[in-house]
Amino acid sequence: MAKVEHFEIPVDDIARAQSFYREVLGFEYSPWGDEMGMIEQPEGEGINGDLHLRGATPHPTVVFTVDRIEDTVALAVARGGEQLGEIQPLGDDSRWVYIRDSEGNIIGLYDEVAAD
Repeated sequence: MAKVEHFEIPVDDIARAQSFYREVLGFEYSPWGDEMGMIEQPEGEGINGDLHLRGATPHPTVVFTVDRIEDTVALAVARGGEQLGEIQPLGDDSRWVYIRDSEGNIIGLYDEVAAD
């Protein structure tokens, strides 16, 4: 069964967005370079997310952890979804990919499987 991993929020100005989420919602920010970073719940409760410069996916997305991306993509495609792009490595032991659901929404999939 999948679980919500994190959310992603595209932004036009990292510094402005980081300030907004800190001042309005109390999220702490940890940069991952100049173009993205994590926003984290200050008390460790709830779901953390990331801010990243706006790109091909111009709206917020939810990312789900699954057992194996290929299996979930196959189920999604069989039920009217679509894989968007290739499965991407995240370090040596995790991967991600975007899919479009049966209603046209883009969601992310994440697994902790070693990249090929």
